[in-house]
Amino acid sequence: MRQEDSPPEQPPASPETGRSGAEKPRPPKLDGFRIRAASPGDAEAIANLHNLPGYRYGTLRTPYHATEEIRRYLESPSAGGHRLLADLDGLVIGDIGLTPAANPRRRHAASIGMGVHDDFAGRGVGSALMTAALDIADNWLDLSRIELTVFADNDSALRLYESKGFVREGLFRDFAFRDGRYVDAYSMARLKTKT
Repeated sequence: MRQEDSPPEQPPASPETGRSGAEKPRPPKLDGFRIRAASPGDAEAIANLHNLPGYRYGTLRTPYHATEEIRRYLESPSAGGHRLLADLDGLVIGDIGLTPAANPRRRHAASIGMGVHDDFAGRGVGSALMTAALDIADNWLDLSRIELTVFADNDSALRLYESKGFVREGLFRDFAFRDGRYVDAYSMARLKTKT
């Protein structure tokens, strides 16, 4: 059965477990992709990524994300924002956005939102994207606080974020409506250590 045909109450299988929850072997780390900046010409590829059921399940995106909506965003990005893509021979397999806070009293902070193509989850793509975004934050923008929100049932994302130094700061109960029900999310942040 294809993922989009599954009953709404069942989350998509994670890279670590199948629907039964039994441990599956991890797929091998993916090589050969590169991290690059997004451009308006990437709008269709990003829309295709955002419309994948597993990608969408882990984000606040709704179904049928329009190419033109993404193109408009890429043509007029938020001030100081950075949108990076993981590109595998022309196929966009992941994306991440780093958005500095608009309020001048929070100029030390930024938020991150990201996702990985359903077929490449658990293969190092998210880690590479996060590493690239944190490099920009730490070494080019002097940001000391990076924030994100993650669904509480997204175990693979939680492991990734914790491996990059993020800590859970709070729980948002009934944070978002997803697939017919309300789900909780964690607020997480990473503070840059002073050297």
